[in-house]
Amino acid sequence: MKVPNLLLIAGTGNKSGKTTLACRIIGQFINEGVTAVKITPHFHETTPGLILLSKNAGYSVYEETNSSAEKDTSRMLKSGAKRVFFAKVTDDDLLLAFRAIMRYIPEGSPVVCESPALRHYVEPGIFVIMRSDESNNNKNINQLLELPHVMFKLQDLLEMEEVPIRFNNRVWSQKPGSGNR
Repeated sequence: MKVPNLLLIAGTGNKSGKTTLACRIIGQFINEGVTAVKITPHFHETTPGLILLSKNAGYSVYEETNSSAEKDTSRMLKSGAKRVFFAKVTDDDLLLAFRAIMRYIPEGSPVVCESPALRHYVEPGIFVIMRSDESNNNKNINQLLELPHVMFKLQDLLEMEEVPIRFNNRVWSQKPGSGNR
């Protein structure tokens, strides 16, 4: 399933810079009305500010309304996302949950999503893998590395004035000549 208006983010582990990248891109494209999405397989307790939108046996979809907390979805909202969605999903219902979220998003509008597993089901406009020397709980992403992607190192991202990504004609892409970092 091709989703050219989707910028998908994965990482090499916790603290690899996934949310930092998402927030930078949201801020960089604030005038485009970016919608942010975070999809996780972790069914932890729901935090204040999450409004339940859709639920079935394999997933729950929420909209984030709290921009003052330190959780990832709050950071995305604080960075200027037009809307932020959060989904807790089982692997079997990942695509179903993603489709449920996309019903809330105007067709063709820019979407930034944190969900490594979603890459197994969709072909985004651009797929970014974040890595960091500081990351912990390293994940095996060898299968994802075989797919077309752009890689950024957190330390380099923090030094960039602008992320070398663009959104034109409803499609995310890497700026020409920017290469992997």
